[in-house]
Amino acid sequence: MTWAAVLTLAAGTYLLRLAGVVLRNRVEVPERVERYVDLGATALLVALVATAALTEAGDFVGWARPAGVAVGALAAWRKVPFVIVVVLAAGTTAGMRALGVP
Repeated sequence: MTWAAVLTLAAGTYLLRLAGVVLRNRVEVPERVERYVDLGATALLVALVATAALTEAGDFVGWARPAGVAVGALAAWRKVPFVIVVVLAAGTTAGMRALGVP
């Protein structure tokens, strides 16, 4: 990628973010559209997590990683501190792999 492309993309990103701040009070989005945007963002995040947790190079990764993600999600839902969430998820995955679960 050339420097011109990088600078163009950087300027475009900056201008889009600036437009959000400048136009915040000028553009009114209907409540129905806001709800759909929120639902779309949630669906995108769930799809990203599911893809990362269940597949690698297009194949199923085994049961250890999804179990770790599930334990981490449960801990986060229970409002456990973030560091402990990460340790629980990683520990679950590592423990299952140590037991021979792929």
